[in-house]
Amino acid sequence: MKRLLVIPIIILLSACTLKIGSTSTLPDNPAPTAIPLSETAEPRLERREEAPEKPIALPAGFEISVYADGLQAPRMMAVGLDGGVYVAERGAGRILRLVDGNEDGLLDQLDVVVEGLDSPSSLAFHQDGSLYVGETRRILRLPASGERGAFGEPQVVIDGLPSGGHNTRTVTFSPDYSSLYVSIGSSCNVCEEQDQRRAAIVRYNPDGSGERVYARGLRNAVGITFNPGTGELWATNNGRDFLGDDLPPETIYKIQEGADYGWPGCHSGRIIDPDFGSQGSCEGIEQPQVEMQAHSAPLGLEFYSGDQFPAQYQGDLFVAFHGSWNRSQPVGYKVVRIPMDGDVIGLVEDFAVGWLNNEASWGRPVDIVTAPDGSLLISDDAGGKIYRVYYRGP
Repeated sequence: MKRLLVIPIIILLSACTLKIGSTSTLPDNPAPTAIPLSETAEPRLERREEAPEKPIALPAGFEISVYADGLQAPRMMAVGLDGGVYVAERGAGRILRLVDGNEDGLLDQLDVVVEGLDSPSSLAFHQDGSLYVGETRRILRLPASGERGAFGEPQVVIDGLPSGGHNTRTVTFSPDYSSLYVSIGSSCNVCEEQDQRRAAIVRYNPDGSGERVYARGLRNAVGITFNPGTGELWATNNGRDFLGDDLPPETIYKIQEGADYGWPGCHSGRIIDPDFGSQGSCEGIEQPQVEMQAHSAPLGLEFYSGDQFPAQYQGDLFVAFHGSWNRSQPVGYKVVRIPMDGDVIGLVEDFAVGWLNNEASWGRPVDIVTAPDGSLLISDDAGGKIYRVYYRGP
């Protein structure tokens, strides 16, 4: 039984499915529409925890359940000022609001916030309650209406973003909400870009003015977020393809204004590209904070900000691996934890593993957010699900 059933065929999307030089494109705002669970095509007659269809291994004391399913390619998520969890449902072209009203870990309400969008992949809230949505070629602003979960007509604040190639657009705000950051991936596997906004993070004022490239040389930084403890901008980055199973490493960076992170000539701050690099290509290039298995496709990242998990997990970095598509032995398809102790960054360790089973995947993690109750929510665009990981204790 499912909490949400969407009839159209699920669209499977990958953040990293391009060959050298190739590009690809993807295919009125009504008042929010509540969808009571009892009125879905497959009504749920009782609210209970539902286990994933196959086992997911977690550290001792942790458990996982299906929080919402039947979604079409859910991508990035954000927690609203109202405590609802908002999801960019890319395959359906809409934004959803998920509500656990009594924080018992079960979904109580699902709202369609806005629909008719063009492949929305990310979203972020401004301090005034307005919701910003990243489409492929533009960024929208949905002004807060004053009613919980409701917004005014979408307004285009940024238009004319480059399309094709890596075509998700991730948005986030600076901690003081004075700047909007948009991550725009490369048009190709590896090439010299004509548009300086590609393979970069671009900074704007919240009204869409003041465009300037903030950092460059990031082939596909799908995940961007600020560390709430330090105010630093962090990003995952997907390395280039076709250099073998283990090169170049996937990376995580602290992003500095004006910095160059190397692509296409240099990878991971130390590997000269055989096609676009030359002697000296890695000079002056920023070094990654973390290196990870090549082709794992790290996407969303989250500094855990709740208090439900044990103390040793608080403030740690969690990363969703979307998984490989061009490796002889598949890797990724999991969530990892990177312990953080001030400036000391620990080794990458598995946290939630099992979406890859006997070299076949049945789910692809995309994003992670800390829910209001302190659990972690994980979106899976291939399985059309949102999972909830929570700590029950020894």
